[in-house]
Parts: sequence; structure tokens; C-alpha cells
Amino acid sequence: MKKITVAILFALGLHGAAQAGFPEGASAYNARNYALAMKEIAPLARAGNPDAQHLLGLMYYMGRGVTRDYKQAFAWHIKAAQQGKADAQYVVGAMYYTGNAVPQDQKHAVTWFRKAAEQGHAEAQHALGLMYRYHVAGVPGDPVIAYMLMNLAAASGNQNAINQRAAMAKQMSQGQIEEAQALSRTWKVGTSLPGQSKTGGG
Repeated sequence: MKKITVAILFALGLHGAAQAGFPEGASAYNARNYALAMKEIAPLARAGNPDAQHLLGLMYYMGRGVTRDYKQAFAWHIKAAQQGKADAQYVVGAMYYTGNAVPQDQKHAVTWFRKAAEQGHAEAQHALGLMYRYHVAGVPGDPVIAYMLMNLAAASGNQNAINQRAAMAKQMSQGQIEEAQALSRTWKVGTSLPGQSKTGGG
């Protein structure tokens, strides 16, 4: 069985977020002025702002402006994840998958990857697709669902997903590919992802 390594790939530029005070903190972070970023972000994070919680967690994870502290990184990311922040949900899933700062728990990893993937998070879709492709972490082996997820991630420009999809297509029937394409077309962000396909199980 092939072993999957889920790499945590952070987009270093931040996007989204129109809350008062957050743009200044995000701009300071992007300008590598981590002291100013911390000054702007920390109060917002403590007040419950999920964007600020995610960024503060990222700063602890990367050791930017603070001493690297994975436990703090997880603590802030889980707060943001529980409020529905997809980037944070992906990080929490990856930390559970690798056992980084928390006990390794692949079931929790799948749960958080799925939450992020259902919000259209490309890296989470790619990670979940790998699990369906290689039948790991308690996820059933299903090339059709795997291809669907890679297709969705590829549409967001995820190069790894594009490569995985091309490799998978060589091992799938035309019917399986057509089902995967149809599932990709009809799925809407914010809705549940299918757990199994008609032609890919078994």
C-alpha cells in the first residue's frame, strides 16, 4: 500500500477578510512586518475573529514574529476551524493526519479535510482525493470520487491535482471518467460531497 504524505502548503499571501483591523494586520504580515501584524491580529483573534485566528495560528506554525509553537498553532487554528474557516480546517486536518502537536487521528483528519473540501478548498480536495485513490485513513477506495475531487482541485489551479488526475485517467474506464466528470459538474460549493460512486467502488 502506498503511503500518503500530506504536506501542509500554506499560501503566504492572505486573501479575503474585510473586517475592521484585519486588513492592516494582513498587510503587515505580507510585508513581513510581523511585530505590527501581531499587534493588529492578536486582539482580533482573542475577540473571536476566525480570519485573525487563522493568521495568528499560521504565525505560530511558521515561527514568524513569535517563537514557533505548534501547540499554539493548533489551538488558534481549531478555534477558526470550528467557526467554518476553510483554510484553518485544512490545517487542522493536516495536523491530525501527521500527528503534529496533537495525537495522530486519521478519522479526525478526514473529517476536517472534508469540511474544508466542501467549501471549495483546493488543497483539502486534493488531500481527500488522495485518500480515496489509495484507500487510506478509513476512506473507501473509489477512483471515481478521487478523480472528481482532483477535478475540483484542478479547476482551482492545484498542479498536484492536475498531475494526479492525469495519472488516474490511465487506470480508469471511460464510464468511470464520465461519472467523475458528471459528479464534478453537478456538485456545488457548500453542499456535501458524495461518499461513493456507482462505478468506482469495490
